[in-house]
Amino acid sequence: MSRLLRSGAIISAMTMISRVLGLARDAIIFQYFPAGGALDAFFVAFRIPNLLRRMVAEGAFSLAFVPVLSEYKEKRSPEDLQKLLNHVAGTLSLVLFGITVLGMVLAPLLASLFAPGFLLGSEAHSNNTSQHELTASLLLITFPYIFFISLSAFVSAILNTFQKFAVPAFTPVLLNIVLISSAIWVAPHFEEPVKALAWGVIIGGIAQLVFQLPSLIKLGLLPKPNFKRGHEGVKRIMKLMIPALLGSSVAQINILINTAIASMLAVGSISWLYASDRFVELPLAIIGVAIGVVILPKLSGDHVKAQSKAFSETLNWAVKVGILVALPSMVGLILLAKPILATVYKNGVNDWSLVEMASMSLVTYSLGLPAFILVKVLAPGFYSRQDTRTPVRIGIIAMVSNIFMSGIIVYPWYTMGYIGAHAGLALSTTLAGYINAGMLFYQLKKQKIYYPQEGNNLSWLKDLLRILAGLIAMIVIILYLNPDDSWWQVASLGEKIMQLFTLVSLAIISYFIVLYTFGLRKKDFSPE
Repeated sequence: MSRLLRSGAIISAMTMISRVLGLARDAIIFQYFPAGGALDAFFVAFRIPNLLRRMVAEGAFSLAFVPVLSEYKEKRSPEDLQKLLNHVAGTLSLVLFGITVLGMVLAPLLASLFAPGFLLGSEAHSNNTSQHELTASLLLITFPYIFFISLSAFVSAILNTFQKFAVPAFTPVLLNIVLISSAIWVAPHFEEPVKALAWGVIIGGIAQLVFQLPSLIKLGLLPKPNFKRGHEGVKRIMKLMIPALLGSSVAQINILINTAIASMLAVGSISWLYASDRFVELPLAIIGVAIGVVILPKLSGDHVKAQSKAFSETLNWAVKVGILVALPSMVGLILLAKPILATVYKNGVNDWSLVEMASMSLVTYSLGLPAFILVKVLAPGFYSRQDTRTPVRIGIIAMVSNIFMSGIIVYPWYTMGYIGAHAGLALSTTLAGYINAGMLFYQLKKQKIYYPQEGNNLSWLKDLLRILAGLIAMIVIILYLNPDDSWWQVASLGEKIMQLFTLVSLAIISYFIVLYTFGLRKKDFSPE
């Protein structure tokens, strides 16, 4: 597992750079643009192609493509491998072009579908057709992002399969740089400043694709797009991809549903959800996504070689590492929600109300972090075996559960006049995440794919008790040293950064000291 750990560390380090810069990007955006109608419109216009990218390119396509590519890499000739890449590149480009054109033509309809409150009117968005028109115009600009970023994801999948993790993991940094530049230097030259951000999205997508091509050329695997109906490898990928589209995209579909509902709540609800979701995405990407990316080729290879024990050990390692980091991340985000938001967002045109409202959804989102990470870790256990039906069935159940819970939680919350109904949307997503993760875990055990307690029935219990002790130490440190809200409202940015850095550092150090004191060692997270 040492190789997996090194690969995971590389991806996590690169992802950390990207995500930290992403938080800086968001801080700058919220500094130059107030949370409200225009920013809500941009987040909708950015979220639709971005979530399609996660669903189609990084989700269903990668989960279907990598197992087939791994098989060609292990069992086929280099010529067959190159032909596969050529035909996949041609088919993918053609499909993406069609999706992009269709999305641009249907931009007004998509804006109505995913942000109905902007058009239909609500107590908060009364007859706000101008906000709907702005969303549609921004979506027209941002939708081609799906074309370039999906091809970028195709290149990333190839590089990852050939154990080249650093460049794909670093690539998202480019989007952050472009958007920061757009917010600071380009926006003042636009009559509608938020449109500069939309143009930054498309330029960032192009930059991410171009940046990875030299690495692909160095491997000698640059595809020459070719379209051939009936190519065996492409047919298998498409067969796997269609059901995987839903199974790998439950979280993204839930976010789109939440966005549609949030558009009918108080003005700013979409921005508050976006602001809080970004901090949950940080540990999710650094741990959950990184582990998922690393283990998918390994699990696919184990399956091809019929190494069932190695397959289970890989999953066990991934689950343990995921839990080791997910639980303290959850506790830290819950206890430090307001300090984090006050440090990042309350320094420009936004006031303390943004911190208060976004902290409500950050807390409820954070409760689901362990489940979100486990979904990223467990799902490859099925896709690596080219089993798309099981996660699809589970995904449908989780998605329907999210819709149902959104209704029964948010509707009474909003109609009774209580503030923060958007936090109910985050809570429904959290509950749906646990349903998804729990059912994936159950099916892996039921199908005898994963044996979490093989060799030592007390191992998991001991590890969880050690982690619990570490969490208690974290909680004590944070509650004792964290100033009250009034301090975070008036402190300077420098003071807040230093105080937050101190709190986070001491919490992390105390957590791992307690783990070590109670006997947790590296060998406990390696196969027996």
